[in-house]
Amino acid sequence: MRAKVLMIVESVFLCLGLLVVAPSVNPKTPTTGNFTQATFGVATIPLASSKPADQPKPLAVWECITSWYGEDFDGLPTATGESYDMYASTAAHPTLPLGSIVRVVNPRNHRSEVVRINDRGPYIEGRELDVSYEVARRLGFDQHGLAKVRLELLEVPTRTLARHN
Repeated sequence: MRAKVLMIVESVFLCLGLLVVAPSVNPKTPTTGNFTQATFGVATIPLASSKPADQPKPLAVWECITSWYGEDFDGLPTATGESYDMYASTAAHPTLPLGSIVRVVNPRNHRSEVVRINDRGPYIEGRELDVSYEVARRLGFDQHGLAKVRLELLEVPTRTLARHN
């Protein structure tokens, strides 16, 4: 019993030590290197490159269940006011700020896509993300409908203040 308690205490101190030496969760996006950039209106971010080190470090990472939406919603307005395009690299999330950039990774086949949050949803309990049909196709779960994915928050848009004269 005493050894078990000692092992738990050691584990706690080890975890606390790792927190102290862990890098900041708000890293700067790389400004040099060999990468392609995509502009999403809100932000310009590096996309996948030949070297994984060129990818921006995520601000937060978590796993969730995702689904996709397609033809039934194609052309309808999204929460941002733009028309939904089932072939665009976009997604719906219930709480992330509109315009946020996330990398969606399918751990089953290691495919990933960088998407912009431009809509709200999904509205089905247990799901946290709805991606466009094209994103689901590229990630390899368009035939299944649902997938457990890893979300990496890459960028949150800065808030522009309205001028009052």
